[in-house]
Parts: sequence; C-alpha cells; structure tokens
Amino acid sequence: MWKTRIAALLILVAGAGLGYFSYTTQREGANFPFRLGLDLSGGTHLVYHADVSAVPEADVSDSLAALRDVIERRVNLFGVSEPLVQSQNIGGDHRLIVELPGVTNVDAAIALIGQTPLLEFKVERPNGETKAIFDAYAKGERLNEDPYIVSGLTGRFLKRAQIGFVNPTGGAGAGLGSEPVVAVEFNDEGAKLFADITKANVGKTIAIYLDGAIISTPRVREEIEGGKATISGSMNAQGAKELAGRLNAGALPVPIALLSTQTIGPALGEAATQAGVWAGIWGFAIVSLFLIIWYRVPGIIAVIALSVYVAIMLAAFKTIPVTLTAAGIAGFILSIGMAVDANVLIFERMKEELRLGKHVDVAMREGFARAWTSIRDSNISSMITAVILFWFGTSLIKGFALTFGLGVLISMISAISITRTFLLSLGVSGGGKWARVLFGAGIR
Repeated sequence: MWKTRIAALLILVAGAGLGYFSYTTQREGANFPFRLGLDLSGGTHLVYHADVSAVPEADVSDSLAALRDVIERRVNLFGVSEPLVQSQNIGGDHRLIVELPGVTNVDAAIALIGQTPLLEFKVERPNGETKAIFDAYAKGERLNEDPYIVSGLTGRFLKRAQIGFVNPTGGAGAGLGSEPVVAVEFNDEGAKLFADITKANVGKTIAIYLDGAIISTPRVREEIEGGKATISGSMNAQGAKELAGRLNAGALPVPIALLSTQTIGPALGEAATQAGVWAGIWGFAIVSLFLIIWYRVPGIIAVIALSVYVAIMLAAFKTIPVTLTAAGIAGFILSIGMAVDANVLIFERMKEELRLGKHVDVAMREGFARAWTSIRDSNISSMITAVILFWFGTSLIKGFALTFGLGVLISMISAISITRTFLLSLGVSGGGKWARVLFGAGIR
C-alpha cells in the first residue's frame, strides 16, 4: 500500500511541477512560450501565382512540390513559426498560399519570400537567332524577346552553392585583382542535364539568369561533367556571399507573382485565444462538477487525474513544440472529453461490481480490468483517425490531428495509470453501506 501512496504522491508532485512550468514559461521573454498559429497570433496571408508555362506537364506536380519545399525552407530560416505553404489549382491557375504567423509587416513578408532567387540556365536560339535579337536590341527593336531559350535546368536541381575567388590570370584564391564568384553544384539529375546541355552547345554561350536578369554568359568550350558550374559577373565579395546564401536557402524552380495579401491583426488572434482558453476552463469546470456529483469519491479522483493530464499536455505543447491553432485547441479540448469517457467507463464497471456485493478494493481492480479493453479499442481507433488526418490533411487539419492524437494517447495513460494509482492509494477495502455510497454512482 505504501508503494502505491508514494507513487500517487510523486504523480501529484510531477503534475504540480509541470503545471508550474507551463504557467511560468508563458511570461514575456520566457524560453518555452506556446507557439501560436496564424489565427491566434496574427500574421500575413499571401497568395502567389506560380508560372509553370515553361515546365513540361509531366513535371508540374514535382515543380510545385519543390516550390513549396523551397519557400518553407526559406521562411524557416527567418524564424517564422510553423508557416503554412500549400499549392492550389483553380481552373488551371496554379497558386501558392503562404501564411506567416507573427509576421504582421506585409512588406517584410513579401521581401522575405521575394528574395528567394529564380536561377535558370538558358541556351542560344538556333540559326543565329540569338545574335539577331542582340543586334535588334542595339537598334531599340525586339525588346520584348528573350535572346535565349529555356534549357530545363533551374534552381530546382541545385544541391549547394558557395563563394569562391578566381584570379583573372587563371589561378584560384582571394588575392589582389581576384574576382568573387559563386560555385554551384547540381544534384545527380541536374548534373546529367547540365552535361547534356554543355555537350549540345560546345562553342556557344549559356546564359545564367537570376530573377529574370542575365548575370553571366560563359562560353562552353567542352562538355562539363560532374554537375559543377560557376556564376560570375559584376559582384563584390559581399554580393557573392549574399547570393550563395540565398541560393542555399532555395532557388525557386518556377517564377511566382504576388496576387493578394491579407493581414490578420494580433488583436483578433488574442480574442480567439482568450475565447479558446475560457471555453476550456468552463468545459473543464462543468465536467468536473458532473463527475464529483455523480461519482463522488471516484469523481474527485478523476478531476485530480484530469488536472495532471492537462498539465502534462500543456508541458508537451511547449517542449515538442506544438503550434497551437484554433483547430488544435479544439482537438485538445476533445481529447479531454476522451479522457473523461475513459474514467466514466471505469467507474461504471466499478459500480456493477459493487452491486454484485464485492468489496471496494476488489471492485476497483475488476472495474479497471473490465474497462481496459473498451478504453484500448476506442482510443486506438481514435489515434488511427488522427494519424490519417495528419498524413493527408492540410496544416490546419494537421494541427487538430496532432493535438487530438497526442491527447488521446496521454489520456489513455492517464485513465489507466494515474486514476488507478490515486484510487488504490486510498486504501479502501470495506464493503459497507458508506463505502458503497461514496464509491458508487448516481443520485440517491
């Protein structure tokens, strides 16, 4: 018995400690604040048009997936918490939706996305058309025509970029008169494509475009294998360093154009947060009152166990960390309902055992044993649903699925282990009238 009571005491101390941790770390400047989504913290909603006209139809899906990855990688470097980046196809119009929680400066958000460069390698037009267009440029003609055509090699295939220095005399290394360059390396697919391009264009120039502007036009002397190239031009060391950093952050595989912006103010998010918190408090209070009135001593124990469960969940949200949205809070509150349901199953089984004339301690053990299979099956089916929602859903649905699934898992442990430990620590073993009244159920 003393071991059970020590375990119960340790659980209470741990729960109180986790509750204190969740409360104190929410103060301004704390190390473990709750991460709030766009709908709770405010932020910026951006809609971009993705131009896939130059991408083969079979590669559109891969290009858009690469675009999402690049944008996510880019905004994560700026410390944006849980950005939402997803693509949409509306009547053939491919759009990119970007939500940046905590970023209320629209101009800063646009700059954050727009600074990611579009890197392209283009080749000369056939039949001397490239030279003809350049000659027309000098006369102020054909200004809307690109002298080069796409080769299919873009930043999508970029593996890494790093700054280097090339001496005009042919040597390498930073010295007097050395020119800063950016050395780029492509992945295996890009290396093969680059080799094919250089092989087909020996003696011709390849234009390197960055954000639609030509920055270098090296001449191909021979086929280049290995997937390595050099970007040179009118850059100083700082410019080359910034370019290498931007390319490593992610070169856009397709160009994007801003369509619309929307700012969600922090005041609206704060109101939604307060509404969610009060909903949770009132829900917990009403459920606790019901448990105490209907189940008496087991109800009090259940409320204590639920309090420990809430403390565990809040601490988990901070340390994992979980980005909380309105949907995520709903998932958390729903998981509290699942925890209550588990306790109700246990107590009803206990009541049935008491009606058979068994002592309280025996009824407790039998009640937990009989309720376990029902609790296990219902919780596992709920977690399977949460996994499916998380795997196939958007970020909003993922937030709900993550908090709900995590809550169901912890609630199952709470109902079976914590509640059981607290009840057994009471040491009640009689089967008298008052024992049955205090540990029974219903209004009598």
